[in-house]
Amino acid sequence: MKVHEKINYLEFPARDIEQNKAFFTRVFGWSFVDYGPEYTAFSNAGIDGGFFKSELIVSTKKGSALVIFYSENLEQTQSKIKKAGGSIIKPIFSFPGGRRFHFIDPNGNEYAVWSDIDL
Repeated sequence: MKVHEKINYLEFPARDIEQNKAFFTRVFGWSFVDYGPEYTAFSNAGIDGGFFKSELIVSTKKGSALVIFYSENLEQTQSKIKKAGGSIIKPIFSFPGGRRFHFIDPNGNEYAVWSDIDL
């Protein structure tokens, strides 16, 4: 949905676009449309976006913004991420208002997942 002066689209680097498509489809149910061999757009993610061919990665250690997913069951989502080839880089921890963990996709980009359920 396009809303004047609101965030509308996100783009992420990916060394292996096909690998990321498989990962995000399996874990989060995203859909993809390819625009040539070096770009794919995703939808069904809460916000639309894409992956572009690049050797770079998104990491909070490098000062990148952190994209955070919401889950009603952290343990289940964490398990799906591991089974699909992602890696947990910060195990589940509590913070005021909930719990979360951080993971990297198969291409090395960092994300987090949080929940306010089962506090």
